[in-house]
Amino acid sequence: MESNKVDMFMMTYGSYFPPESITTIQDKLKAMDDSKMTMLHMQNFRNPTTMLLISLFAGGLGIDRFMLGQTGAGIGKLLTCGGLGIWTIVDWFTISNMTKKYNFLRFMMVAG
Repeated sequence: MESNKVDMFMMTYGSYFPPESITTIQDKLKAMDDSKMTMLHMQNFRNPTTMLLISLFAGGLGIDRFMLGQTGAGIGKLLTCGGLGIWTIVDWFTISNMTKKYNFLRFMMVAG
């Protein structure tokens, strides 16, 4: 893939991924053909800041975990009111990193 497309993707989504995975993502993008780029843009990468806000306001209901595909944890948080608030508070500090790892896994599924 052309370097300007790689740079554009990284400018758009670079903050959505863990910092230690940036070089891996760039290498995968450079080796990727343009047909996969369309599939990559169709992926709904989660914004870590938005997920933090969702966790702050609706984390006790488990919505943040449901959005990350962690259905079991979402049901657990829903039934226990966020682990009596403790689980919710812990998620406030960890949800951004979980979101970035979730995005990286989605990227790797498409990039191969």
